[in-house]
Amino acid sequence: MLTAVAAAAPRPLWALDNTGALARSKTGMVTSPHELATQAGLEVLRKGGNAIEAVIAIGATLCVTYPHFSGLGGDSFIVISDRKGNVRTLSGAGQAALNLPNYSGSVPIRGPGSALTAATTVDVWDQAFDFSRKSWAGKQSWASLFERPIEYAGKGFPVTPSQRFWQDMEAKNLKDWPDIQRIFMPAGRMPEIGEPLVQPELAKSLEMLAANGGRDFYEGKLAAHIAAGLKQIGSPLTADDLARCRARDETPLRVGYRGGELLGLRPPTQGLTTLEIMGILDRFELAKYPEGSADYYHLLVEAVKQAFIDRSRYIGDPEFVDVPVNQLLSASYLDARAKAINLEKAMPWPHVFKKGDTVYLAATDRDGNCVSMLQTVYYDWGSGMVAGDTGIIWHNRGASFTLDPASPNCLKPGKRPFHTLNPGIYLKSGRPHLLYGTQGADGQPQTLAAVLTRLIDYNMDPLTALSRPRFLLGKTFSDARDSLKLEKDAGEEVFKALAGRGHEISPIPAQSPLAGHPGAIRIDADGSITGAHDPRSDGRALGLS
Repeated sequence: MLTAVAAAAPRPLWALDNTGALARSKTGMVTSPHELATQAGLEVLRKGGNAIEAVIAIGATLCVTYPHFSGLGGDSFIVISDRKGNVRTLSGAGQAALNLPNYSGSVPIRGPGSALTAATTVDVWDQAFDFSRKSWAGKQSWASLFERPIEYAGKGFPVTPSQRFWQDMEAKNLKDWPDIQRIFMPAGRMPEIGEPLVQPELAKSLEMLAANGGRDFYEGKLAAHIAAGLKQIGSPLTADDLARCRARDETPLRVGYRGGELLGLRPPTQGLTTLEIMGILDRFELAKYPEGSADYYHLLVEAVKQAFIDRSRYIGDPEFVDVPVNQLLSASYLDARAKAINLEKAMPWPHVFKKGDTVYLAATDRDGNCVSMLQTVYYDWGSGMVAGDTGIIWHNRGASFTLDPASPNCLKPGKRPFHTLNPGIYLKSGRPHLLYGTQGADGQPQTLAAVLTRLIDYNMDPLTALSRPRFLLGKTFSDARDSLKLEKDAGEEVFKALAGRGHEISPIPAQSPLAGHPGAIRIDADGSITGAHDPRSDGRALGLS
């Protein structure tokens, strides 16, 4: 167990206790990949706050305590539902700069050239907060939701195993990221797990945001500091690009599954991909296959392949390209995709891997309102660039653009890039039953297929469903083979059986960080709530007592 450093704040920081316990409640619950963030959300619920207010506090805290995966300089996506199943989404994909450099070959994956899209996380919070006030009678002040993140940025928080792991992973790149070194290696070395880390520049930015409101990030004093910092590091983004940045308020996509409905975000996210996978799986009587068997994994992997073919072919910014959403989720199309699966033989896997890192957070309150949300800086540590003296790491989501003019995701001024983020909600009898989402880029739809089938088809509780072995199809940063990565605790017999069907198998350690960091909250018809965060992460779910 990690213990916080007593000198880090006048009030002792909570001990980081990643016990992975299943949380239970009748009145409300929060979950996130970091203990302090989860506690910040629980505090809001205890004060009478609603689910939106809780996730803003959680998300802002994660921008401090999980800096390798989340930040003010990133994007965010949110699915919001009341207890009656009235659902809306906010799609926070930042648009490309209007004046772009003349890229050659490909968009840089790190550095100032990759910091080419606006950051929409704060606008998602701002719009959600406004909706909370108008529709959910939200009473918490905007500034109060930033108390904990300001405290942890200004007075310190203990470095987690996840932060140290990913900082070690990028050690070779740190020489090219002087501001990352300056902020996250304050003594000229990487801090040890449990050591306090202080971010005074970020604390000042958070204080401005808390005092002046969300749009200050885009059009106010804070925006001026950010724009100057982006210009200083060589980003093509300008003050005008920041001022134009808005999340889209959209109706969700839907697909039927086992008598309920799965809801997700529209393109340019891969929410469509997750729903297509699940729509394909709905054509099979999955429960007749033992969970965790070779049959189970084979069917999930083959459904993923079918949907990923369409993902590469179609998904881009629908304001620039036509994405045939209705066709891809139609019953006849899903029937055809399901029939294309060979239950005895693996289909070849020709697609390119995309990495990316994200945080999932969710909340439900005493009124049954629910929020399912993801935040990201894309790659771990984003672009590796910090916007001047703001302490804000800027994301590199623009690196997911291609320069291929035939691609639906070809880079153009003002265009939003393809996004891997896709949190969701599952409605049962028309009401929220499951809140779910995961970190993991290409792995997100794959991880969600495993988690959702375990929750729905096999009726597992959230902790059990999140703890079971998972897979990742394709290349990773540590393995360039286009193989099926499967956690070792799936068992030797499963590995042999899958290999016999033509899968190229690469074992990865049990509870591997490669398998994603999902979270889930389950709300049953009798009002009981259970939740958990992946034991592979530093987080947990906590319920109101």
